[in-house]
Amino acid sequence: MNKIRHILLAEDNINDAELTLEALSENNLANEVVVVSDGAETLDYLYYQGNYRSREPIDPILILLDIKMPKVNGIEVLRKIKSDEKLKTIPVIMLTSSREEKDLVDSYKLGVNAYVVKPVDFEQFLYAVKQIGLFWLVINQAPPNKNI
Repeated sequence: MNKIRHILLAEDNINDAELTLEALSENNLANEVVVVSDGAETLDYLYYQGNYRSREPIDPILILLDIKMPKVNGIEVLRKIKSDEKLKTIPVIMLTSSREEKDLVDSYKLGVNAYVVKPVDFEQFLYAVKQIGLFWLVINQAPPNKNI
């Protein structure tokens, strides 16, 4: 089965989530985007818990992860993903407004694949997300999903 894998977008700001979805759709990328609004929901999704207990057993091809999220912050979510043998090969991009050096360094120490600060300007934000989508979904060769 050669199913197109989805993107997991973990973003608590509804405006940023909508802009990200718009930027990805402008590239005509066929990947579905699943949006979760906090770190706990992100982990529920990845571990088939709560509302995601019966979701299809296909891991995301890419995770776009905000740092400053309620319940569980993005750094802790990243820590869990990259310490899990089953999940650690999924590329994780920090897409965040945090310019704090500690967040940047901690993210890379934990194994983040890229750290992108959200531009304030609307057009620059769209451009940044388009570039992320093109690279990680078109150019990059993703590891296979062992669940498929």
